[in-house]
Amino acid sequence: MLELIDICFSRDRKNILKNINLKIDNNKMVVITGPNGSGKSTLAKIIMGIEKPDSGKIIFDGKDITNLSITERAKFGIGFAFQQPVRFKGLTVRDLIEISAGNSIKVCDACDVLADVGLCAQEYLNREVNAELSGGELKRIEIAMLAAKKSKLTIFDEPEAGIDLWSFNNLISVFEKMHDDIKGSILIISHQEKILEIADEIVLVKNGKIEMHGTKDEMLSNIFGKIKPCHKLDKNEKCSKGGTN
Repeated sequence: MLELIDICFSRDRKNILKNINLKIDNNKMVVITGPNGSGKSTLAKIIMGIEKPDSGKIIFDGKDITNLSITERAKFGIGFAFQQPVRFKGLTVRDLIEISAGNSIKVCDACDVLADVGLCAQEYLNREVNAELSGGELKRIEIAMLAAKKSKLTIFDEPEAGIDLWSFNNLISVFEKMHDDIKGSILIISHQEKILEIADEIVLVKNGKIEMHGTKDEMLSNIFGKIKPCHKLDKNEKCSKGGTN
């Protein structure tokens, strides 16, 4: 489904990604992990078109999308969730879910995707997406939007960043349900052990290069010997965002 061929990217004369080659097949849950500053988030943004590679190709469903815009990639079947979700003043939660779904979604279906992320539809469906919503609420709404979109490939950039323990534990169930229901591929940027454990495949990025790539069973023992995973969260604790990638 997705193939990255010799992707290179630099900024301010610093090489951030170096000859990245990666294949992600259909209906796979793939987690990209690695130390802070290794290039994980940059790689996700290049796939979505937020950043442009200096060289290399991006092939999606057999089509070269290297030069396509973010909008064109979204129409082609790629969805993206930011570390810090965007606020949309003047739009309601229902508006965003309908826009993401690409049609006038039934109220019951919109309620279902909100319930999946732990939000009461009666309370949130007609709320404006503005400064009154917390970061955790925004993140759940964004995930509900992506669930409604049902993309061929959905990318989550460190979805655990800045959320509480209940929301984090609920995320795991949401990802698994999305994977089962949508039958599309899910790509998650994370170093959380619980997220690594639900992956079909894990990719370890270090110093801008893919150091290892394999099945979850092949990778877990190797990864924990090379990087320190985020510690297990205590009650009411938030997982730190970490450094910029």
